Amino acid sequence: MSIGLDLGDKKSQLFALKSNGEVVLEAKIATTPQGIATALDEFREYQGRVIVIFEAGTHSRWVDELIEEELGFETIVANPRTIALVNKAKRRKNDRLDAQALAHWGLQDPYFLSPIKHRGSAAQADLCVIRAREALVESRTKLINHVRSTLKQFAIRPPSSDSRTFHKKIAELVPDRLKQALDPLLANLEWLTREIAEFEKKIDAIARTKYPEAERLRQVAGVGPIVSLAFILTLEDPKKFRKSRQVGAFLGLIPALWESGDRSLELRITKSGDENLRRLLLQSAHYILGAFGPDSDLRRFGERIFLRGGRFAKKRAATAVARKLAVLLHSLWVSGEDYEPLRNSKAAA
Repeated sequence: MSIGLDLGDKKSQLFALKSNGEVVLEAKIATTPQGIATALDEFREYQGRVIVIFEAGTHSRWVDELIEEELGFETIVANPRTIALVNKAKRRKNDRLDAQALAHWGLQDPYFLSPIKHRGSAAQADLCVIRAREALVESRTKLINHVRSTLKQFAIRPPSSDSRTFHKKIAELVPDRLKQALDPLLANLEWLTREIAEFEKKIDAIARTKYPEAERLRQVAGVGPIVSLAFILTLEDPKKFRKSRQVGAFLGLIPALWESGDRSLELRITKSGDENLRRLLLQSAHYILGAFGPDSDLRRFGERIFLRGGRFAKKRAATAVARKLAVLLHSLWVSGEDYEPLRNSKAAA
């Protein structure tokens, strides 16, 4: 039996289907542990012969743990990107049809759903600390942009400043007529900066106490506590990759490919995998290629791509370095070797 579960924020659609095509149950259930447990209790007699399928999303983590670990049913967590591609071709779409489709795919070919596996609860909880810091950084950036824009409307051009000291420098430039509007924002900026610094201390402490392997990854210039810890928590188990080269594809840093007949087109990067880690790796790549980046194989590799020229040479170089960096970090993690910045260049010489 295959059970499709289209998870909603408050209500979810359940569709149970036997292998002979018989519809066993079709119902709306509450998206709560009690609601899901009560609905699946009806299938206890089929335990061991039932598979429950649902998309990855906001509620999928706790639903997966509840169904598989507590209720004892097998689960498949479908990749939402795959489902989205299928839904584009549909002329009709609703919760009932989505649950029905999931149930049918479970009987036909679950591999079509590109199943994913949730990371462990402990790793997810630690990753939430990094995500919380990112949310504060985004809020600070929006406030800074708003303050700059407001001052420019009154012919005041704010000087370039580090985001951590922006509120101190700008306070002196705010005229009396704007204090009512901007002083509260500057106070919030001061608070945000202080909280971000506290989160960075927490992240550094988590990396040093719980994930000592992160210290090895920080040997690479541009890779600090946040990038190294995010890399370890996102991948979680380095052994699930047979080759370090596969990590680039896993994080969506390889070009998409379109082939038909004699035609073969290389498109933009796939952007599959974790968006936050991909962004962090790109930030590290920009540092490696920037004015303060030390000489290394990664920097020389990026410079060769940049020198080829073209409209997007800088972006292309940064993306290529980010992909190489992901492969390098995984290799260091698995091998336990020390990082040599110019290892390939010395070998070639």
